[in-house]
Amino acid sequence: MFRIGIGYDVHRLEEGYPLIIGGVKIPFEKGLKGHSDADVLVHAICDAILGAVALGDIGEHFPDSDEKYKGISSLILLKEVNEKIKNLGYQIENVDSIIIAQRPKLFPYKFQMRKNIAKVLEIPVDRISIKATTTERLGFEGRGEGISAQSVVLLRKI
Repeated sequence: MFRIGIGYDVHRLEEGYPLIIGGVKIPFEKGLKGHSDADVLVHAICDAILGAVALGDIGEHFPDSDEKYKGISSLILLKEVNEKIKNLGYQIENVDSIIIAQRPKLFPYKFQMRKNIAKVLEIPVDRISIKATTTERLGFEGRGEGISAQSVVLLRKI
């Protein structure tokens, strides 16, 4: 049995925050604002995984009203999400994601992002796809107000 899930996340870019995407700290003049480390890519993947098994979304499991998640690495949340689906008898077959940001250029960091996510999900790196695109200066991403990410996952019952 296979299950498919989709996820989406967005965070505002602001000065004074680190820019962490896919567990990689990226040098940039602004970072993503959020309760955790605001890693839009990992949040989108978490939502896709949770959605595939009808467990709701990341906010239900790790609410921003809970201080224990303040500043937490989203990779820790991803590990917990992976444990939840493993306990239900599922494993991740593949992840396909896209990051939408006008700046900074993300190409130099994508392979490390893939490695980070594959390690946490305990699957080979060739099962993780990460793409990045701009919006040709259109919309909030194009104006540099924020960054968004979308993800699709395929789970298999084991």
